[in-house]
Amino acid sequence: MANSEFGYVRNFELSDVLPPSNWIVVRVDGRGFSKLCTKYAFTKPNDRRALDLMNAAAMEVVRSFVDVVLAYGQSDEYSFIFHESTSLFDRRAAKLATSVATAFAAEYCMQWSTFFPGLPLTRPYPTFDGRCVCYPKRAILRDYLSWRQADCHINNLYNTTFWSMVLKGGMSATEAEQALKGTVSSDKNEILFSRFGINYNTEPEIFRKGTIVYRSYDNEQEIGIKSADNMSKTQLEKERKRKQKARIVSDHLDIIGNTFWDVHPYILASKQPQTDGE
Repeated sequence: MANSEFGYVRNFELSDVLPPSNWIVVRVDGRGFSKLCTKYAFTKPNDRRALDLMNAAAMEVVRSFVDVVLAYGQSDEYSFIFHESTSLFDRRAAKLATSVATAFAAEYCMQWSTFFPGLPLTRPYPTFDGRCVCYPKRAILRDYLSWRQADCHINNLYNTTFWSMVLKGGMSATEAEQALKGTVSSDKNEILFSRFGINYNTEPEIFRKGTIVYRSYDNEQEIGIKSADNMSKTQLEKERKRKQKARIVSDHLDIIGNTFWDVHPYILASKQPQTDGE
């Protein structure tokens, strides 16, 4: 940036560099999605087309940002986990949040017609806001992801019960809301099964657990750990290309327990993964 008498205005910019050695979560949320759901008549309580579109957009974002090790999404939100060692955009919060949110919004709009053929988008177009949160330990990051998945289950159980009472039980929205006040999970499960013959535990896992997106390698068990700080420029470029060639996988699994993390230990490894021999 050229120097001039007006350069002093840069002093008004505040530093938003995120602390080092912290896992960075960029969470994007749909703006005004209640109105959007009504406008395009999304199926209640879950529209599989809309969820598949969210997941498709997330997969492309993960593909684009190689420092994203995992993403988790449910409803109209997605959390993208940047490795603790990332130096992307010099770890500037605004750059990270806006880049991920705009990329996600662009993919969502561009892929809309694939999942909603014959239903063109019109203004106002879907948009997403974004925020950055830092977590200094893997255990806290795991708790964050557990919180989002638990939230998915709680909200989906409520919505499944609520909309069953409205759409199948003939109740008004106000009546259903009043009837569900003070109920716990077991009450809602009983309502679903006794009144509507719905076993909540057999509902699609995408509704109950949300979606995880991550990179899968052909020889996951052979992936070694090597610090990016110790890599040459050539090695870093090879690592970037290796991640770009990895399969981007989406699945609907439990991430509160340890099984998923034990099977894929490289995802939250403290150093960047490097295949042996590279």
